[in-house]
Amino acid sequence: MKAYVATLFLALATAMPAAAQDHPCAGAAIDQARKLLRFHLADPGLEQQIGDATKARRVGDVNVLKGKGKLDVLEVTADVYKASYRMRLLYARIPGSCTLMGQEIIEAGNPY
Repeated sequence: MKAYVATLFLALATAMPAAAQDHPCAGAAIDQARKLLRFHLADPGLEQQIGDATKARRVGDVNVLKGKGKLDVLEVTADVYKASYRMRLLYARIPGSCTLMGQEIIEAGNPY
């Protein structure tokens, strides 16, 4: 019985990263991350230099502000010229829908 439980746990642990990459809103998150970068760029000429923003990964979930629901947190990273950015997008868990509930963008540089 212990061997069965250990095998089941191991199978679930190895399957979780694949499920995290196959989030149904990954494509919407990548599109929104590109829009967010374009909005924050001071120079329109830098828009052509947006680097590889083609991967969205689920990094966890957060509680909604009202009620007992949860939001999925998808993270997209991209480079623009000499800066790296991390964008986190919050999506509601509504089957068949990618409802964006929030977003943040942070430059990964060291200001000190």
